Amino acid sequence: MALLLENAILIPAKIAGAEGADIYDIRMENAAIIRKAAREIYVSVGALEIFGIEGEQDYIQLIRNEIEEFKILFRNWVKTFDPWHYILDDWGLFNPPGVEPE
Repeated sequence: MALLLENAILIPAKIAGAEGADIYDIRMENAAIIRKAAREIYVSVGALEIFGIEGEQDYIQLIRNEIEEFKILFRNWVKTFDPWHYILDDWGLFNPPGVEPE
């Protein structure tokens, strides 16, 4: 349950960080962390269901529905990132397509 709360707190903080940075590689790094946190929330509520938390089925479904709705908004948000406003990621993970570290 602690992981569920931790991820719920992490998501808005990383959204704010991505919006404040306005640099492609930082925005993409935050987006990856947001995606991971949302997926962990989805899995965590699935575990609640598996372990038979009584009377919480409506709550579980509500969270799943919200994650699915958030996923659509998230994809649209990521499309707004300008890939050519970046600092080279020398790890090569969050560079714009075709840009490689030396």
